[in-house]
Amino acid sequence: MRPTPPAQRAPRDAAPKPGPSAPAAPAASAPATAVPQIQLIPASADGALDAAEEAVDLLLDSGRAPGEVLVLTTGEQHPWAAHELTFGEASYWAQHDAGDDVFYADAAAVGRASARPVVVVAVNGGSDTAAATALPLARARAGALLIVCGDPQRINAALGAGV
Repeated sequence: MRPTPPAQRAPRDAAPKPGPSAPAAPAASAPATAVPQIQLIPASADGALDAAEEAVDLLLDSGRAPGEVLVLTTGEQHPWAAHELTFGEASYWAQHDAGDDVFYADAAAVGRASARPVVVVAVNGGSDTAAATALPLARARAGALLIVCGDPQRINAALGAGV
């Protein structure tokens, strides 16, 4: 028996809630050449994963279906991904292919991940080269919204534009 992805946490009283102010339009209604909206949530490398998890909570609370969200990490893997990989690569990627729930992956695997309406990237470490490679690929995978959590200077340098 496998655990479910992380449960939604109670809101933090001390920190403002980052995330979209309204749900983004479904990818099915957007043309294939549409450029996703990009949202930057400033965070330290140590806080990027927490910021990404809060963004996912807000997306789900606003009505976004769990299967529409892909979460990528540039540094240490999300604990859910690390746990699921203990059951083997085939089982792990079968969950991705099923598209029933939020899927967590290492940014190095973004090439293997299919497009989803929302991609959340936690720039929680890793090399500048890894972030510079992963962020444009994550933008290409995001149908409607790309949320990037991390150091704004590092993110802007990797994306090549001010976001």
